[in-house]
Amino acid sequence: MTTPRHALKTTTLFFTIIFSLNCGHSLQLVAQTPPRIINIINFIRQSEPRDRAITEDVLYETVVQQIKQLSEYQLPATFLLQYDALINPRYQTLLKNNSMPVCEIGAWWEITQPHVEAAGLNWRGRYSWDWHADVGFATGYSPKEREQLVDVYMEKFKSIFGKYPASVGSWFIDAHSLAYMYDKYHIAASCNCKDQIGTDGYTLWGGYWNQAYYPSRKNAYMPAQNETTQISVPIFRMLGSDPIYQYDNGLGGMTQGVVSLEPVYKGGGANRQWVEWFFNSLLDPTLNFNYAQAGQENSFTWNQMKQGLEIQIPLIDSLRKQNKIRVETLEASGKWFKEQFSVTPPTAFSALSDVRNEGNKTLWFNSRYYRANLLWKDKSFRFRDIHLFDENFKSDYLTQAGTSDQCVYTTLPVVDGFLWSTRSELAGLRIVDKNGNDWEFGMPTVSRLSENVLQVEFSTTSGQTFHIIFYEDRFEVACTKGGKEAAWALELKTASGKELPFQKMNENEIKASFKGFEYAIACKKGTLENVPGSVFRILPIENKIIMDCAKREQMI
Repeated sequence: MTTPRHALKTTTLFFTIIFSLNCGHSLQLVAQTPPRIINIINFIRQSEPRDRAITEDVLYETVVQQIKQLSEYQLPATFLLQYDALINPRYQTLLKNNSMPVCEIGAWWEITQPHVEAAGLNWRGRYSWDWHADVGFATGYSPKEREQLVDVYMEKFKSIFGKYPASVGSWFIDAHSLAYMYDKYHIAASCNCKDQIGTDGYTLWGGYWNQAYYPSRKNAYMPAQNETTQISVPIFRMLGSDPIYQYDNGLGGMTQGVVSLEPVYKGGGANRQWVEWFFNSLLDPTLNFNYAQAGQENSFTWNQMKQGLEIQIPLIDSLRKQNKIRVETLEASGKWFKEQFSVTPPTAFSALSDVRNEGNKTLWFNSRYYRANLLWKDKSFRFRDIHLFDENFKSDYLTQAGTSDQCVYTTLPVVDGFLWSTRSELAGLRIVDKNGNDWEFGMPTVSRLSENVLQVEFSTTSGQTFHIIFYEDRFEVACTKGGKEAAWALELKTASGKELPFQKMNENEIKASFKGFEYAIACKKGTLENVPGSVFRILPIENKIIMDCAKREQMI
């Protein structure tokens, strides 16, 4: 399956300078370079019940300082308001009278007591804002109640600012609410949390890893495959996730910490070395565009975020002045995305140097059909992650309210290097020799072959060269013989005792079932086989394996 030529429009942004911050890696870029976009998004809460020292005045002063800093650098930004902050005259005056060049004001979709009561509903929370998923997010309400919450917010916002908000963000928004916002109020953009396991009680795992996607009308976390079944408002992934280290954080457990661009984290956005490395990685090879969200919610307070922002904002300003990035509001990015892409485009995020100097390199590929992550560690290599996307996989919250204080959004796993691993046994799809032994590999080179096609090339220490080519609906692994004669395969191994989704297999297909939903991955070229000690092995035909990630019909 291929994308119709008219489905993706071409961006016409050209760059003449390739940015480097002491990167010791090779890369190839075609002349027409995809844009790199940064949204500065700060969202505003009226109260913070988790810490008595964080008063309403402290929260307000944090936003004052954020605006002051952005005004100094004349950077555009987006401020998203919870309902209780929206109705506070202090925030209304502050945001209306700011001195920023562009200040977008939008909605932050955490549900609060004043919001619920304004919609004529009963508040069930412990505090006026309760972060538990069954009261503090729209997933905890019935579809009809969600519409009431949307209507009352939109009308109040318009009465204050003279128009409806164009951007609505949250850690997660259900498909019913998002579709209602788009269909009735024509929002232009949304944003949700980065991928994580269990952090703050919220799990979003296996999704479109970065950049932005059009969600399914049945599941706002799941990219849609067709324009007719999508909510045509792009969802941008927040927080600037560390492409190497966030994924494995908390390995062996069920709760992850945070390694991200958020300016309060010492191992991420508050560390100058990490921030410079992250922005450099943002400019590494990609497809269509690359993206990061900067900014922080006011709950963390100015004292905690000041150091990180004083590192990040001048760097963002410098990169903008050098025309290496675009800094714009979430609304502007959403409108640009919709002008460029009628369906979710393929994108990539590569990090070909390691800020910790531990020998790691990575590549993330995303499309409307699947995501894949490659990881190199010194001389080893594996597919760390492959998840498939299917617009028919319904969210648990599509038609009914969630009753748990936690929330879980997932997609369809083929390789899961976190949940199927332990600290001593790392799951992955590896390139092995005829005896099942791992090979040693050298430095990868990443190149953009066309607008929607990315190639990774790397060699073994004995002289064979491997090419992995990512298309939006499939990926290919091929070996060019060199040095000694090559006999190789792809082999999936996981930690022992892990529950896996695979049900049946023949030489061309694997059937799987996850949460009662059946799906398949097909081998278009190559042969699948069972091998003791592994989940499965894929043998090449004529030194090539082609995996179809867009197969939807049932099989076997």
